[in-house]
This record gives sequence, structure tokens and C-alpha cells, in this order.
Amino acid sequence: MSVKIGLDLELHRLSLLAPAGYFVGLHIRFTAPLFTFQTYDQTWLNHYTEKGYVLRDPMVAWGFSRNGTIRWSDPDLPDPFGLFTEAASFGLKHGCTVSHGPIHSRTIASFARPDREFLDGEIASLQEIVLRMHDMTEPPEELTKAQVEALRCIAGGDRHAAAAEKLGISESALKARITSARIRLMARTTAEAIQRAKDYRLI
Repeated sequence: MSVKIGLDLELHRLSLLAPAGYFVGLHIRFTAPLFTFQTYDQTWLNHYTEKGYVLRDPMVAWGFSRNGTIRWSDPDLPDPFGLFTEAASFGLKHGCTVSHGPIHSRTIASFARPDREFLDGEIASLQEIVLRMHDMTEPPEELTKAQVEALRCIAGGDRHAAAAEKLGISESALKARITSARIRLMARTTAEAIQRAKDYRLI
């Protein structure tokens, strides 16, 4: 099963468990996730963005401080800016958050329901799904020498023909190297593969 198919399957499972939507940020590095998936209502997302709530979101602070799960209603969870009250007015009345991974590559995911609290078994299922998604999107520790050379040439501004000539290979062989690098980096485009390779310090 490909990573994309695997992710699609896990995201479908999340949608069944979180009828009011979810946000999943996989492998957050330097404050930005490598992969983001969300199904919250766009009205709430616009409101959240306009108000700059990411800097005041209790779940972001909690997610970076520990691994595990928590309900939004947990009495030990401070919400000094009343974000949960505002979220409830947008239909996100009950929720939970899952945090997993090392601090340098943390995954944080939040889920919402409009009708009731998440049951313990549902939270456990959400956590299992998030952990699987975290594992399947783990950044590679290295690329092959051939993949690195191909990406470096393109990153340096060479077109396919020039890069192939520089490496002493056919253009089709160059494209094959780039394609394999894109698959390894789970990138949709060559530009995205180059950026991810730089972010991972692989080139």
C-alpha cells in the first residue's frame, strides 16, 4: 500500500470519528508541520486565522509540552482567552487533542464533535490513527547519492537535459532519479521534493 493510500484511509477513519472536523499537523519542525490535514468548517478557520489564535490556542501549548491525549474540557487545561467557548459557537463544542513524537518533530492533532464528549475508546482509536500517520510520514534519514545529485542539479537551475549531461546519464535516467526522490520524500512536485530535501538537510 502506498503512503498516499494509507494516509487517505486513515483520514477517512478520522472523519468518521470526528464529525465536527479535525486538524492534523504531522512532524512540526520550526513551528510548521511537514504535512497538514484539516476538515474544520472554513468559517471557523477564517476566524481562527484572523484572530491569530494559533499563538493563544491551549492545545498548541499543551501539545508542545507533552505526549498523550486530553479532552478540551479537562479542568486542568487553562484557556485564558476563552478560545474553547468561541469554538463551541462554531459547532466545535466537544473535542480532544493528541500529541506525539519528539519535540523537534512533534505531531499535534485535534478533533471535534458537536453533540457529546469523545468516549475513552474513541480517543484511544484517534490516538492509534495519529501514531500510524506519524510513523508513515517519518522523514527519510537519507537519499541515495544518485537522488541527491539529481536534485542538486535541478535545485541549481539546470534543466533536465543539462543536468543529465552534467551527470553523464540519459534524460530518462535523470527523470527516474527525480521521481524516486519525490516518492521517497512524499512530494507532489520536484520543487516540493527539493524544498523538503533542504528542510531535512539531505542536500
